[in-house]
Amino acid sequence: MLEEKPEPSTPTAPALLIRPRREPFEYGLLPISKLIFSDGTLTLAPLKEKLLQNSTDGRVSASKLAEALQIPHDYACLAIDTLASVLPADPDPNAGADVHDLILFLYIQTYKRLLPRAHKDSAAVADVWPSTSAFDGYLSALSPLQLVRSNSRRFIPSQADEEAHQLSYLQKHMANIIALLAEPVEGEGDESLVLTSERFEHLGFLIQFGEKGSEGIPLSQRTPFFANSDPDMPAAPVPATQVHDWVSQHITAALEHNAEKAMAKENGPAADLDVTMADAFLNQTRPQSSSSTPMLNNAAYTRSQSFVEGISKASVVKQTCDIKGHSVKVLNCHDSVIYILAPLKYATVYGCSDTTIVLGAIGKAVRVEHCERVQVITAAKRICIANCRECIFFLGVNQQPLILGDNHKLQVAPYNTFYAQLEEHMSQTGVVPTVNRWNEPLVLGMVDPHDSLSHPAGVSDAQAESAARLDPDLFTNFLIPNWYSGESPQSTKYNPFPLPEIYMSSQRKKYSVLSDVQQALRDLEVEENKKRELACALHMHFKDWLYASGNIRQLYCLQGD
Repeated sequence: MLEEKPEPSTPTAPALLIRPRREPFEYGLLPISKLIFSDGTLTLAPLKEKLLQNSTDGRVSASKLAEALQIPHDYACLAIDTLASVLPADPDPNAGADVHDLILFLYIQTYKRLLPRAHKDSAAVADVWPSTSAFDGYLSALSPLQLVRSNSRRFIPSQADEEAHQLSYLQKHMANIIALLAEPVEGEGDESLVLTSERFEHLGFLIQFGEKGSEGIPLSQRTPFFANSDPDMPAAPVPATQVHDWVSQHITAALEHNAEKAMAKENGPAADLDVTMADAFLNQTRPQSSSSTPMLNNAAYTRSQSFVEGISKASVVKQTCDIKGHSVKVLNCHDSVIYILAPLKYATVYGCSDTTIVLGAIGKAVRVEHCERVQVITAAKRICIANCRECIFFLGVNQQPLILGDNHKLQVAPYNTFYAQLEEHMSQTGVVPTVNRWNEPLVLGMVDPHDSLSHPAGVSDAQAESAARLDPDLFTNFLIPNWYSGESPQSTKYNPFPLPEIYMSSQRKKYSVLSDVQQALRDLEVEENKKRELACALHMHFKDWLYASGNIRQLYCLQGD
């Protein structure tokens, strides 16, 4: 007799499901060799003691860090600002960095990102992706045109694969990480290092509990050895080995659960947690709003981030009510216009080409990577640009734009747009309109040590190509239609970032020329039928321009219903 195969069941999650905090690994890695310590705790342990000796209440300034590491002050400021951008809570910007957070930040600089799988049509990719540098043989595997040809996400690491990779890294290095947080006590062997509940909380920089409702609960309160303690009567310190065993056990359980979940997905019709709301946008030709976007199964929204992916020749509009979580990723979009008009902490733009992307107010960090001929418009605390070509960035940023990797023909310009809720969103995220460092890029190296594709053995580093300032005569304002909400007294009615005088002067000149042309047309003394012929010719030229530039499609897209 043939035995019937049992139906695949959905794996049961462990009672405590540990997950990595993605932000330090996605936005917190800096390609600065003097910040990377590959010897475990041998260098970082004495560095921690040195920083603590020179600290004030356990915090150090950029100057103290620069002195301790023998690095330029700009690099020390960059390290502290980057750390602040990936911490779970918002630190006091004037208080320096907590030494233990800083040591963990320096430790994870050894992390290497998960590589995308090889492209099945590498010859075809080579035909369309130009090779203009020695690094292109490695970076071409990540080019946006490859992503177009592949027409599939399987060549980009999935969210589940990246999380498993991060968990595996933490599992491998957790003994060292805990040792860096521990304090020595009298004793021998395994009992000589202990961890207090206060020190244990610093692990919240790297790990979190994934179950619903765990937000806001201190990490130590989820453990058997620190639970139910209070500030007045803190729990006794615990041997570091006991803490390590407990954390490692839960990381192993999480990895096994993820593997079982992936197997169940392959063997049955279970929902793909990596499919997100953006998949509903494919081939749409109208802006999407919360009333028109089909909602996928709720499991896709447990990742606390939203995706806009695979958009081609379309316009997409997402507002606060359409965004799940505090971060968004715009992936593999081509020949489109993407509006993300919401207050967020993080935003990633990856593998896009010939696309305009408007990001609302981003309170922590924006990363734009492997894009070609895109225009990115954003108000943000900070932005990192890597491996991009022929892109223009219209920026309202409070920190220096960070440029690294293999870039070509980048341009930066001051912020050039607004929408009704912009100032409200900037207030919510802490983006300050009076500080705009768009024209002060900080340029690092071409080789990224966190990415073995762009860091092959034997290749020496060189400074990345910087970005040029956009010619003021080419600067134009970008108009965002007010689709879904009416005017109110608090609505933003103009660009909140003051324009530099040279750009303002160019704008005034353009308006003056336009006004003169309009007046000349009004004053033109010709017969009525000639006026109609002239108006018809102007309309035809404008229509030809709409079609030639591709803007006609956007007009149709933005008509909505």
